[in-house]
Amino acid sequence: MLNTLLTLLIFQTMGEGLVYLLALPVPGPVIGMLLLLAYLIWKKNVAAQLAPTTSQLLAHMALLFVPAGVGISVHMHRIADEWLPIAVALVVSTVVSIVVTAFVVNKLKSRGRK
Repeated sequence: MLNTLLTLLIFQTMGEGLVYLLALPVPGPVIGMLLLLAYLIWKKNVAAQLAPTTSQLLAHMALLFVPAGVGISVHMHRIADEWLPIAVALVVSTVVSIVVTAFVVNKLKSRGRK
């Protein structure tokens, strides 16, 4: 379990470091996830080693949303002041996600028919 958590933290730290060094406008954990994905594709046997611990993390993922919920309740006054841009961002990002997902599924289906 410790090796898995260390692996995840190493990739997150690498992502944070790259964002800091290159002044990227992307969160460090996202870059770390992409690096982890590339590593898992490159070293196929590592995914099986990470699976038991990551399954446990996913099973308790609801706990990971507690800090976000606390942050929302602490900043409720700010959210009330800026509700319109937040609502627009949520609606637009949801529509874009649905459209992109439909496009990808459609492409994958058409590729499977060939």
